[in-house]
Amino acid sequence: MADPGRRPSVSIVVPCYRSAASLPQLVARLEPVLHDCADRFEIVLVVDGSPDDTWSVASKLADDHAFVVALRLSRNYGQHQALLAGVREARHDVVVTMDDDLQHRPEAVPTLLDALGPAVDLVYGVSLAEEHGPFRNMTSRALKSLLGRTLGVPHAQSFSAFRAFRARLRAGFADVSGPATSLDVLLSWTTARVTEVEVPMDQRAHGRSNYSLRMLMAHALTMVLGYSTAPLRAATYLGLALGLVGLGLMGYVLVSFLAGDVGVPGFTMIASMVAMFSAAQLVSLGLLGEYLGRVHGHSIGRPSYLVADRSDRSDRTA
Repeated sequence: MADPGRRPSVSIVVPCYRSAASLPQLVARLEPVLHDCADRFEIVLVVDGSPDDTWSVASKLADDHAFVVALRLSRNYGQHQALLAGVREARHDVVVTMDDDLQHRPEAVPTLLDALGPAVDLVYGVSLAEEHGPFRNMTSRALKSLLGRTLGVPHAQSFSAFRAFRARLRAGFADVSGPATSLDVLLSWTTARVTEVEVPMDQRAHGRSNYSLRMLMAHALTMVLGYSTAPLRAATYLGLALGLVGLGLMGYVLVSFLAGDVGVPGFTMIASMVAMFSAAQLVSLGLLGEYLGRVHGHSIGRPSYLVADRSDRSDRTA
């Protein structure tokens, strides 16, 4: 923390989806922890179009506790859009984000705050233990490595939903809008003073995870296409490489013709190369279409989210 003698003011932001069973316990465990480690605090529950009773539970918690505010988004926008809504709602100096399923221990929040020293703006809470199955963990590490290279973010391997950062970083993405958002990328725009700290992780308390491997890969694709031109550069390099191969084949055919071979040598190979060139062109067109679609989504003013309802008390400061 910036001043060891001064406790920070803290906003906890929790995106909520199908978490009616876990929210009361989450708030009950957070309250004593925050009383001990924060000067002032609030808990912002962002219900992301959940089809169950999550909104009823969240709004009841906001009615019962002065330090809780509940937001209901108009539909399911996605975890990072819900996070963006909560981060913009937060009023205190430090923002902590965590999941709604109690896998992130409320008792570990002080560990993140302690790591947020004078030379640090962003802390990720990571677990060295395997949180999921071997295949998903391996895929997650590979995707994070890819993101680090394509986005130029050296700390991509630390990306975690359990994070603490200084609220002033929001100024770097205050005007960001659109249907595709990544809080981790937005934060990487604003600071390079990033660290990680090991924290314990628990099993999900209720139900099954709402974040599947398919969603993980879709989010990674969103990050790469939304915040990097690396795929376009890759398409350019592929085009150049295939162009050189084509020139080589043309030279081979020309030499064969001059040597008196009037047939078509290697017809199968040539047909295969034509098919490969066509596939590369279609992939490149698909990439261009993805980028144009995202530009169009931003140009028509499509919002990142819409808050449909809120529940809180005027005296939110605890």
